[in-house]
Amino acid sequence: MSYSFELEQGAAYPLGATLMHCANSKTTTVNFAIYSSSAKKVELCLFDDTGEQEVARFSLFKGSAYIWHGKIIGMGIGQLYGYRISGEFEPQLGLRFNPNKLLVDPYSKDFFGQFNYSKAFDYILNSNDENALEEINNLDSAGAMPKSKVSYLAPYQGEKPNIAWSDTVIYECHVKGGTINNTLISQENRGKYLGLAEPAFIAHLKNLGITTLELLPVQQYISERFLSDKNLTNYWGYNTFNFFTPHKEYLSQGEISEFQTMVKILHEHKIEVVLDVVFNHTAEGNNQGPTLCFRGIDNASYYRLDPNDLSNYINDTGCGNTLNLSHPRTLQLVMDSLRYWVEIMGVDGFRFDLAPILGRESTGFKSDHSFFQAINQDPILNQVKLIAEPWDIGPGGYQLGNFPAAWREWNDKYRDTVRRFWRGDTGLLPEFAQRFHGSNDLFEHNGRDPSASINFISAHDGFTLADLVSYQDKHNEDNGEDNRDGHSENLSANYGTEGPSNDIALTQLRLKQQKNILLTLLFSQGVPMICSGTESEHSQDGNNNAYCQDNNINWLADQNVYSKSPLYRFISKACLLRKQFKIFKQNRFIHQNDGEFELIWLNQNSTLMSELDWQLPHNHMLGYLLVSKHAKNHNDVLLILFNASTDSFVFKLPKVSSVYRWHVRLNTLAHPDLNEFYAADQSIAIASQSAWILSGAKEGRFNG
Repeated sequence: MSYSFELEQGAAYPLGATLMHCANSKTTTVNFAIYSSSAKKVELCLFDDTGEQEVARFSLFKGSAYIWHGKIIGMGIGQLYGYRISGEFEPQLGLRFNPNKLLVDPYSKDFFGQFNYSKAFDYILNSNDENALEEINNLDSAGAMPKSKVSYLAPYQGEKPNIAWSDTVIYECHVKGGTINNTLISQENRGKYLGLAEPAFIAHLKNLGITTLELLPVQQYISERFLSDKNLTNYWGYNTFNFFTPHKEYLSQGEISEFQTMVKILHEHKIEVVLDVVFNHTAEGNNQGPTLCFRGIDNASYYRLDPNDLSNYINDTGCGNTLNLSHPRTLQLVMDSLRYWVEIMGVDGFRFDLAPILGRESTGFKSDHSFFQAINQDPILNQVKLIAEPWDIGPGGYQLGNFPAAWREWNDKYRDTVRRFWRGDTGLLPEFAQRFHGSNDLFEHNGRDPSASINFISAHDGFTLADLVSYQDKHNEDNGEDNRDGHSENLSANYGTEGPSNDIALTQLRLKQQKNILLTLLFSQGVPMICSGTESEHSQDGNNNAYCQDNNINWLADQNVYSKSPLYRFISKACLLRKQFKIFKQNRFIHQNDGEFELIWLNQNSTLMSELDWQLPHNHMLGYLLVSKHAKNHNDVLLILFNASTDSFVFKLPKVSSVYRWHVRLNTLAHPDLNEFYAADQSIAIASQSAWILSGAKEGRFNG
């Protein structure tokens, strides 16, 4: 096949490969632009359709602001390419240029081929042997590298659901694990983006009451070398190779437009899509990692380097390197990526992994960092859902409650307090009440409402809910690290037997405890997040760090099985019930002197909680009463009762001016009678380790 390309100067903007439509010419043209402040030469390498043969090479023009650019005439969609960049190779100065290493375009929208670790990526490992270092540095990496691919997608045209935060229920899900075993999904789409858009999975989400699907990383990622050496993979995907391309393994037919199609179908069913994104580090790892992209383009601009030794990377992520969002071009890259996923792919928001890193200067975390300011002023990005994981391992790495007003945050204090309360830990009532009622101590200081708190009990990282009530200790042996990885304290309980059990009483207790936790989660002030598999009592066999397990440890069961699960039905009822109470639609924190609601905390005797009641270490019972001062129907008065003790008690239902009957709407017993009505002042038996939802009614039958 013959190739006829012609290079012209082109333009410095936009960055990446941009298809140019010339009105007066039938010849297709692509403009290339890439930033590098220290390079001596930037070469664009073009490859044939196999990606194996380089067919042309052009030196780009160096323009202003360190943008290298060129326009190739006679090229169109589908062309494969990469970069070779020349300059100084002086790691001690932060310079790591090497034209023998083919680099992917940081703005690639598509790829061809697979990444394979090879000797060409090992050069730093042999840094003590100058001869070996020179030999490996001279090896060409092109044969082991995917090739960037010129592509074009039209902007997203679907109508977005725009779910209010007060109505949001999040379902955290892995693209592959969510459907790979689901026989109600077509074979070709199981474990793929389009599998999430098939009727069976959509019906599953709708029946549960989910409004927002939060996907674990879908930006193109690769596995770390140490995992590949152990025949494991980075299943979760927190090792980003490129910030624009959908992970290719999840495509049914290999077309990146499939992601856009998935989003559009989910939107048609009023389900939002939020992406878990990793802008804190890249797959290039530490100073022994492979040169794939940024390291060979402009190492000192894209990464935060150790000021005392520029050959090393600041490692606030624990993954070897840290992106430098204080640099304007790195910040631009991240902003361009976010806008691409919103405007082109159609997503509704983002959950930012290790988010304090995004706001960290050399002097520490700043809530007015340029990254936050850039998003706040951006007319596209300031309209989407923004969620922070508010911790990392860097200095000042725990920032729960300190993100800007428009952000929501994963609330681990909520997670830990609810776990401990239902485990039966002592002295927790004040903390439990505060977390349940929205964590105003964390978020109200800068004008935020309870929706600032993303409430969760389990997530991809840590024990599943089923394992939380089945294992005392972690069991991560399958990860190949001798069970050293993962958290050692999970605030879990096995209730006498480690792992699975055939004891019926034990099994029933574990199920009830899961219901107790879920009822707490779904009726807390804030935004509930449910981890996929919770509804089917999915177990990871006690593995609390299953990031490298691409197997049934992570894959959910067949939908035919889990749709019959008692937890599936329980979550569905709870989500439906939550929507009926206007208390969960408020955009403010409710305090004792609220003008619209009366807030009352009750003790076991159905009287107001005293200071002594709050401080009694072995007090595991709490009543939560919210009464609309303008109550018109039975959903304006809400009573929730928690009993985390191993003892039952009798509770006298309170007298409320607008209530003649109390209606049991939900509880966590094995066989609840949800048609029960009780008179005000009547006593009811509250079973040990149980939770109850009641609403006030002006009329209705009652027992007694």
